[in-house]
Amino acid sequence: MAFELLSARRGFGVQQKKKLLEELGENRLPYMTPADADFHQLWKTKYSKLIFRKSDAVPAELHQMVQEGFLTLRKHNCFFQDLVRIKGKDFLTPVSRILIGNPGCTYKYLNTRLFTVPWPTEGYDIKYCSPQIRDACKALIRLNEYLHVEAVKALQGQNLSEMKEIKDTTVTDKQQNFATSLVEKGSVSEDQSSSCVPADDCSSLKHRTSYNVTLLNYMDPLQMLYLKQEPYFGMGSMAVSWHHDENLVERSTVAVYSYSCEGSAVEAINEQKPEGRDPAVWHVGLKVAWDIETPGLAIPLHQGDFYLMLDDLNMTHQHCVLAGFSPRFSSTHRVADCSRGTLEYIFGQCELALQNLQTDSESKALSLKSLETAVVKQVEEIHNEVEFEWLRQFWFQGKRYLKCTDWWLKPMAKLEESWRKMEIMASG
Repeated sequence: MAFELLSARRGFGVQQKKKLLEELGENRLPYMTPADADFHQLWKTKYSKLIFRKSDAVPAELHQMVQEGFLTLRKHNCFFQDLVRIKGKDFLTPVSRILIGNPGCTYKYLNTRLFTVPWPTEGYDIKYCSPQIRDACKALIRLNEYLHVEAVKALQGQNLSEMKEIKDTTVTDKQQNFATSLVEKGSVSEDQSSSCVPADDCSSLKHRTSYNVTLLNYMDPLQMLYLKQEPYFGMGSMAVSWHHDENLVERSTVAVYSYSCEGSAVEAINEQKPEGRDPAVWHVGLKVAWDIETPGLAIPLHQGDFYLMLDDLNMTHQHCVLAGFSPRFSSTHRVADCSRGTLEYIFGQCELALQNLQTDSESKALSLKSLETAVVKQVEEIHNEVEFEWLRQFWFQGKRYLKCTDWWLKPMAKLEESWRKMEIMASG
């Protein structure tokens, strides 16, 4: 069902894009940057669920750890272009990526399954190819924990702001003053938040901000022969086209830490500032999905800045990444929907299928317990899932991560053994 909804949404998006481009013709929609007078008012009214923090908000020690981690992974050639399928055609992504996160977790986008390089996790024996790669993964889990805390604060702050705006006559003056005082302080401690946010909401906030993976990106625009131009607003070259992030827990926050390797080369290339967004500087672009009335936003991203896409922003809006001139890394932290994307899940499926297999006590021959259509069909579906969603995906792209760790080899061997047994069941 989820796949059908996703396919329908993609089909709708293609139709809307075609219609919109036809309506625009040679014209372009308006967009704003911080240089525009109405930029902040537009942000507040139409993009309020985007939270932006400049680099000085992040501890210097964390900056150093994470940025050294990026460079280490780049030095060890751990970033890879993904082969993805769009509209029935295969493409290599212009951005190189690596997935880091909870052991046994995967993340799927554009029909491509990525397998986590596991970050150091208590209770797991993870052997890295070098101490430097381990340190890089450790830095990313530190950043993950930091962004989780910041996302919870941002959501709590937004809840309080909404409380302030609601004119509810049943609320007493004392309660109203209490909520307002918390908003004016600008931050909320855990103790304070529990006084004004219901327990269920607190649990939901944690669930929607507990990032289980981060998708790291790297691109050097000057090494790219061609970058697609932004089609609606004329914002310039895009590293990543307009999209909604997929395969996420509903209404979960996405957190993005940006590290562009800014330097004199950029200044030399771009001495004159053009109208609109500065093409030398990386930006995140945002627009209300399929809305031609609301101007877009282009927000500059400098070394160490981060932003949060809260609540349903990822569904109601689309975002793109606009390339600057310098190389850039980013760490995009997500609450991936792992209902069908963990080793625990797929091993459970294998166990379910193999319950229909029995071994003869004397000949040791394998045979099926039941030949009922529904049972045989279920086994075949699991057999296909193991082969096409896991084994083929891993051996096609996942094995690249052996440059970082061999952690996945044992579980994949176990999956292959289960697949072989199901192959016997299918042929029998």
